[in-house]
Amino acid sequence: MTDILTTADGVSFLRAPDTNFADMPDFDHASRHLEFQGLRLAYVDAGPRDGPVALLMHGMPTWSFLNRHIIARLVAEGWRCIAADHIGFGRSDKVMDDGWYSIARHVAAHRALIEALDLTDVTLFVQDWGGPIGLAQAATLPERFTRLVILNTWLHHEGYDYSPALRQWNGQWQTDGLFGVNIPQPLSIGWFMMLPLGGMQPRDLFAIIQSGLHPDLSAADAAVRRAYDAPFEGLGRAGMAGPRRFPLSLPFDNPTGGAAAEQAVWFETLKAWTKPVHFIWGGTDAVFTEAWGREWASLYLQASFDLIPDAGHFLQDTHGREIADIFLRRLAEQG
Repeated sequence: MTDILTTADGVSFLRAPDTNFADMPDFDHASRHLEFQGLRLAYVDAGPRDGPVALLMHGMPTWSFLNRHIIARLVAEGWRCIAADHIGFGRSDKVMDDGWYSIARHVAAHRALIEALDLTDVTLFVQDWGGPIGLAQAATLPERFTRLVILNTWLHHEGYDYSPALRQWNGQWQTDGLFGVNIPQPLSIGWFMMLPLGGMQPRDLFAIIQSGLHPDLSAADAAVRRAYDAPFEGLGRAGMAGPRRFPLSLPFDNPTGGAAAEQAVWFETLKAWTKPVHFIWGGTDAVFTEAWGREWASLYLQASFDLIPDAGHFLQDTHGREIADIFLRRLAEQG
């Protein structure tokens, strides 16, 4: 394991070596850094500085690499794309104490980035936990945002119906749950990601857990697997506190850590959003279903809703270029 580092306030953390991130497929962006509470918040800043700004958020258990195809497409069209890694993920520092993590802290870190870079006229792309963390910014700093692009995500509020798949996900990350027990060994994040991305089947996941047998992957899938493992390679269980904490912060399980009350306020605040909002939804996602996406979109008279029928929860990875094309088409329609 790498050396344990400590902030001036006594917070212990790990930092993945830069060599972990060599030769990432389709993701050769340099890592920039902002100091947040003595920790390094890593982010990508790609494209022309005078271009329109896209802020792209990731969720669990991914990092800015997830948005690589959208970034490439938008940069080619002259956009400036900014994508940070939440503390505990990607090239950002990994605090070792599970209890350090909260949605409020993740929100504060992204607000610090937005203000440090003085971002304005921002188009916000959100998915998974990037939804609450990103939409918090739009709700509290609306003057900085021009439009929203909402992928498979949610904001907690009274009456929200948590899907069985999301409740199962929470259970699987409990101390005695499937992932709580088996990640990072014998099952790594990268190998887990091969299941929703189509690189392996459920039987392969259980073969890894039960006997340590890994399936053969195509060269492309193997490169992606390595990219999702890179943030945690060599950090052991202590380096996995950030990913562990997200599913255990779901408001039905942990209303304080999950900022349940704050999320409900953001949801109500954003009901008054009158600027453009585009919903682009993966149709096969059992976590955040098409029915929920359409219900949410119906709150906005100006909303567009585009379904990608064969896309799942991690649609930026599998359908990133299509997402970018849909967005650019919707933008052109606005004139």
